[in-house]
Amino acid sequence: MSIALDTSVLLTILLGEPDGEEWLETLIHARKRAQLVLCEIVYAELAPIFESRRRLDQVLEDLGARLDPIAPDTAWLAGRTFRRYRDDGGPREHLIPDFLIAAHAQVQAEGLAATDRGYLRRYFPDLPLLPLGGEPR
Repeated sequence: MSIALDTSVLLTILLGEPDGEEWLETLIHARKRAQLVLCEIVYAELAPIFESRRRLDQVLEDLGARLDPIAPDTAWLAGRTFRRYRDDGGPREHLIPDFLIAAHAQVQAEGLAATDRGYLRRYFPDLPLLPLGGEPR
């Protein structure tokens, strides 16, 4: 079993934002029962806050998270879901990377640690979200 990590949760922890400590505890608890994974989109979104790749890799290792590349089926789901989002009149505030992260979690993991954003519930209704301090729902 694996839980995918969204950039928002990792930035909350790494930047010491409100709820950062609680998210860290949530992930520590989650990794006792599941592998923590992130796709290359999340990795790329984290890179700007680190001075070196080595430091980013060390932080992820310390967290117990590993890189899990996006598979073709995942990319297809993300693209098709994004198309539906745009057809529904969705604004461009969410771009393909957001959909790739969610599709990665749905296809290649059993849930996503993310702040609950409306588009996740609407366009990925079968994706369990790991809420702050809890079990996937």
